[in-house]
Amino acid sequence: MTKMDPRILEFVDEHHVLTLAVAKDQQPWCASCFYVFLEEENQFVFTSDDDTRHIRDAVESGNFRVAGAIALETKMVGKIRGIQFSGNLVKPDGDLLKKAKKMYLRRFPIARMAKLELWGLVPNHIKMTDNRLGFGKKLIWDLDPMEE
Repeated sequence: MTKMDPRILEFVDEHHVLTLAVAKDQQPWCASCFYVFLEEENQFVFTSDDDTRHIRDAVESGNFRVAGAIALETKMVGKIRGIQFSGNLVKPDGDLLKKAKKMYLRRFPIARMAKLELWGLVPNHIKMTDNRLGFGKKLIWDLDPMEE
């Protein structure tokens, strides 16, 4: 797998909410999801019930290609950072599901109180804007197309 820029990984690890965007019948929808990122698996893991609109739209349409974003909220232009990404929704199972659950609960212990319906998002393209590196500076990462 193409190595992800450590600055992107650091940013992803510093945050915990992503915005997930889906579409069904040309109608877009987005949702905010708490996540943990499994670096070795190149996968965001989040929990979401099957009856939520974003999951239902993806499943019913058969369109598991999604997009998303993670942003740092700041009014200081010189500190703006964020990523936009595209990828595929997947359902973790087996050993990956065990690892995902363990890591998710480690990061969000309160989730032990809820039913966990874990989903994975495997990014294939990430664009990071980091104004600390210069106004509008972009870092790009693409998954090797042979690994998709």
